[in-house]
Amino acid sequence: MAVTAETTSTFTRNGPWVEIDLGALAENIRVVQSTLSKDTEAIFVVKADAYGHGLVPVACRAAETGIRWFAVAYTDEAQSLRNALPDSQILLLGVAGPEEVPALIANRIIPVVVSEEHALALAAAARDLGETLEVHIKIDTGMARLGLEWENAGPVIDRLIQEPGLSVTGLCSHFATVEPDHSGTGDEQLVRFASLSPSPELFRHFSSSRAFLCNPKWDFNGVRLGIVIYGYGALQADMRIRTSPILQWKCRVMQVKSVPTGTPVGYYGTHETRGATRIAVLAAGYADGYLRRLSNRAYVLIRGRRCPVIGRVSMNWITVDVGADSDVQAGDEAVLIGRQGNEELWANDLAKFCQTIPYEILTSIKPGLERRYLG
Repeated sequence: MAVTAETTSTFTRNGPWVEIDLGALAENIRVVQSTLSKDTEAIFVVKADAYGHGLVPVACRAAETGIRWFAVAYTDEAQSLRNALPDSQILLLGVAGPEEVPALIANRIIPVVVSEEHALALAAAARDLGETLEVHIKIDTGMARLGLEWENAGPVIDRLIQEPGLSVTGLCSHFATVEPDHSGTGDEQLVRFASLSPSPELFRHFSSSRAFLCNPKWDFNGVRLGIVIYGYGALQADMRIRTSPILQWKCRVMQVKSVPTGTPVGYYGTHETRGATRIAVLAAGYADGYLRRLSNRAYVLIRGRRCPVIGRVSMNWITVDVGADSDVQAGDEAVLIGRQGNEELWANDLAKFCQTIPYEILTSIKPGLERRYLG
């Protein structure tokens, strides 16, 4: 069906960009630290490019705000972090191979070991260099993921503490399910972790953001905090603290056109207009990380109003219904995640639209997009 002749366009290439409020990050960290005892370190999890926020700028501001420990998944992330933060403690949560030991030692990176075999392989590589590698031992207390099985971990821990080439300085685990009413597996996992009693001098860390929010008794010597510092997960009234999202994702309106009733929109016409309206085409798509599952489900903010996404999200473009009487024009700012006027739309909202979690929304944002650091 043909559209009317009323069309506005902009010919300036202006793709999506991301804004990260480093001032809000610092405030979130301050709120977190205000509830920790002097004996507990906040370990800031900055893997996956700081959950899509940008590893080095975010970590550097966090260090300025008082964070001394950081956690990543891979050695290359850790090396980038070490180049930026020469004095910080860096914990590697993934499974480092023996071939990575020279880089780990040179950059003072602390890997976790997840089995006796893994630990011995790293120890042998360190001895070959005439060095000792600092490690933390990970215990599987109920996640069924990485780590020594808790039932048999005690004797293994004792052996690894004595293993030449290793310096065991920490012990950690990870909660599988945590609920404020203790209905999850947290209490049972905690009992299993507590049953292991090697040297009390070991640095113990168990809680991630969810567990930190639910129970201060699980803090131990360190808490591994990710999503809560980025501003999510602390919405329930009974949570320990509240933090605010620090990332906004924006783009421009590229064209606005008026269409009559019954106009099919996008690939295969999965949306058909119910009345005469105006459609705005936005410069963002699934190539930028705006998930295709948001098609015909999500909203964006334009001129302080929620505008529904209509039709399928395509590679570089999103079409939205701005209403028949709208004054939206090409060049207007559109907010995919963030606030505009009195309206807000955050990663947890997008997650609900496509039945996922805020983590996936944030880490799906294309790393190559321009990131503007504010505050």
